[in-house]
Amino acid sequence: MSTEGRLGFLEIAGKHHDIGVQLGLFGADIVHRHLVIGHAWASVMAFRDDPRAAEMRRLVEARLPAYWSELQGLAQGLALPFNDVFLWNCRGDVWAMAPDGCTTVQIPGDAPVVAHNEDGDPGFRGHCALARVQPVGGRSFTSFVYPASIPGHTFAATETGLVQTVNNIRSRDAGAGLPRMILGRAILDCGSLDEATELLRTSQRAGAFHMTLAQRGDPRLVSVEFTHSSCSVEVVRQPRCHANHLVHQDMSGERQIITSSSSSRQQRGDAIIAGAGGTLDPTSVLWDGTAAALPIYRAQPDDPDHENTLATAVFDVGSQSLDWQVYDQMSHAPCYVLRGTDRRSRLT
Repeated sequence: MSTEGRLGFLEIAGKHHDIGVQLGLFGADIVHRHLVIGHAWASVMAFRDDPRAAEMRRLVEARLPAYWSELQGLAQGLALPFNDVFLWNCRGDVWAMAPDGCTTVQIPGDAPVVAHNEDGDPGFRGHCALARVQPVGGRSFTSFVYPASIPGHTFAATETGLVQTVNNIRSRDAGAGLPRMILGRAILDCGSLDEATELLRTSQRAGAFHMTLAQRGDPRLVSVEFTHSSCSVEVVRQPRCHANHLVHQDMSGERQIITSSSSSRQQRGDAIIAGAGGTLDPTSVLWDGTAAALPIYRAQPDDPDHENTLATAVFDVGSQSLDWQVYDQMSHAPCYVLRGTDRRSRLT
């Protein structure tokens, strides 16, 4: 069977700088062949002299030196200037139209289910991976990773059973603070849901994200929307869909860009959930193509947001176990089956 276009698997361990180097080496080829010659890279690099970029560098170096070191290693592995790689990892903080999308399904219960479509640059298909990362002095985790980006802004599970899925928010009111992707990386070192939500509430934030958080042994399913100025934390009580724009009532005053795709995916996901009755298969939402022009599962070469679905993850969060499957092709068998942070098998 051909492995062209399939999702890889990495095993990475070491000090934070070493981890960054390994991630950089993994992505270097496609970054130089595709990313740095494209519109998105150029759009972000236009902010090189923005004072917010200098302030974000200062804050990360001072407050989160481990992730500063990972970013330095990432730049080394990519053979690119550090400030450019740092800025790329702040892309959604400085540029509202950064090409990151995603849809998440949240199903609460005694054993919550979190399911997620990872939507990103179609040029990265076949060049992303699941990475099992074991940092010296940090918590191990397994995360979907993009070339040129540190983990923490996609989907992941940690050694403490913490599950994180992340949706882009296109905020119009970003400001100086800690980059949203760095905060996402910091979540992977949190030991509990409460620690994770407190980190997001109390940090000086630059940009905006939505995060779904759950944890093995904790029945809560938590939805967090944060921007530069606000943070809303809700415990999910009934099945929901989130399609990368702010929907919490407490965030209704925040200014944001809602693309046609984001609006369509939210409306269609809500409709499927409302008609599902007692049992909801999350892939019935995530793999839906009914709205042909703006589907939830995105595979069109002319997607208006320049994003395609690169992977789907389904997490079953139990009282004593965390089992999850990752798909890189719709309606096929999962390409990876995992327990906790460990890969159990790859299916062909």
